[in-house]
Amino acid sequence: MRLRIDATLDYQLPEPYDVLLAIEAAPTADQRLIEDGLIVQGAGPLRTVPGEDGVGRRTLMRGLGGRLLATYHGVFDVERPASRLSGLGKAETRDLPGDVLPFLWPSRYCESDKFFGFVHREFSNVEGGDKILAMADWIHRHIDYVMGSSDGTTTAVDCFVHRAGVCRDFAHLLASLARADGIPARVVSAYAWGLEPEDFHAVVEVWLDGDWHLVDATRLAKTEGMVRTAVGRDATDIAFMTVFGSARLNFQEVRVTRLD
Repeated sequence: MRLRIDATLDYQLPEPYDVLLAIEAAPTADQRLIEDGLIVQGAGPLRTVPGEDGVGRRTLMRGLGGRLLATYHGVFDVERPASRLSGLGKAETRDLPGDVLPFLWPSRYCESDKFFGFVHREFSNVEGGDKILAMADWIHRHIDYVMGSSDGTTTAVDCFVHRAGVCRDFAHLLASLARADGIPARVVSAYAWGLEPEDFHAVVEVWLDGDWHLVDATRLAKTEGMVRTAVGRDATDIAFMTVFGSARLNFQEVRVTRLD
């Protein structure tokens, strides 16, 4: 499908700060770039920074203080079938590629080491892709999607305890459960067609049968209609905007439109 992406970020900086944006969608084999463009007002020279794990790129700049306005548009042809995880196999740790191995480790928001016992008790009767499906189903049944129920300090353990969160919390929890079972998992920021309300979205990719496979535990959007922007260990790596200081939101909007 051909998708058009439009994103607007309008923020107020109380004084000059460095800013890192990750709102440009990533050209990959399954999402082909047709056209895109990023315009930033209220910042100094823009510098491109490669994305984590070689996916996409980020833009580093010096916010001048006052209004910072960033607008992005992109058109992508997404050629990705619906995820089929059932039957996919888990790789032995010793056989993992070097760039995949770090996605087994705990991280700031994904405390996978604290879920070993739960994963062993709850999901011991299934393996590989079927285990990931069972984990995603458990999250969907037991965690309520509640806007405003978490903040920038909320971790996978917090989400598990409080049984509520938003997309990034669902992604952190699924990634933590997968890593606890020895399945590499990275958190993904994406634009998602059909997502309501429209916003930046967070999902997970798991390493099975020698490749990455998208999973959305929220079930709010179809993976075949997603366009990735960044991947990483957790929200620290995939944040759409990182301000090395403080900022106040004026206005923010994301729109994903199907063109074909």
